[in-house]
Amino acid sequence: MLDLKLEDIDGILVRYNVALEKEMTPDEAAEELYPKDELIYPIAKSIYEGEEDDVVDGLKAAIAAGKKPIDLINDALMVGMGVVSKLYDDGIIFLPNVMMSADAMLNGIEFCKSQTTEVPEPKGTVVCHVAEGDVHDIGKNIVAALLRAAGYDVTDLGRDVPVDEVIAAVVKGKPIMLTGTALMTTTMYAFKEINDKLLEKGLKLPFACGGGAVNQDFVAQYDLGVYGEEASDAVKIADAILASGNDIEKLRAEFHKH
Repeated sequence: MLDLKLEDIDGILVRYNVALEKEMTPDEAAEELYPKDELIYPIAKSIYEGEEDDVVDGLKAAIAAGKKPIDLINDALMVGMGVVSKLYDDGIIFLPNVMMSADAMLNGIEFCKSQTTEVPEPKGTVVCHVAEGDVHDIGKNIVAALLRAAGYDVTDLGRDVPVDEVIAAVVKGKPIMLTGTALMTTTMYAFKEINDKLLEKGLKLPFACGGGAVNQDFVAQYDLGVYGEEASDAVKIADAILASGNDIEKLRAEFHKH
């Protein structure tokens, strides 16, 4: 029989967020993270709640009070999405919540852009696609939405994308990262072909791969592959590239968990 002391049990509960869940609801946890600025607070809260109309109302109030629309993208919308990302990473909220928030965030960005002639500077470009022969695009759509909500310019090639079309998009767009998803085991081998053709052209960018058919061992077999276990990992990998460069081995050390 395990000999656990009370303090040991308390530590385990905190580690797995059980204590947090008992002490506060997701809404209460979010409340702890919202910015205190009276103009930014309602925007961040509306992002968390996924309320698109309320986000726009909050933006209108902030702009009327003198805030620049272009600044509100980083200072309010991104801050609200940061609250959502933190709660998701901690296991307090789940992917459907994140997607609702991402939609509200993107709607807010479009509103801000409509209120100014200034063009927001994207963090970088990411090319997303579903493997050739695979028509299952839900995972790719989630990846693209989360990347856009995080401030990246996404080139979405769609589903069942021929290998040469992917290569052409990378050559043209010069992205910081390429993503690929595959749900069918018969289609995931296109990733290796893409990897080899990119290397032939001297293009050494991280190729983040995931999906139901893909696992870490498979992705690690090709030089550019970085495995993303969850859709949200795409944003984390892109952020890591911006922060520390595109060294594949460093990215694998951070994101390959098994």
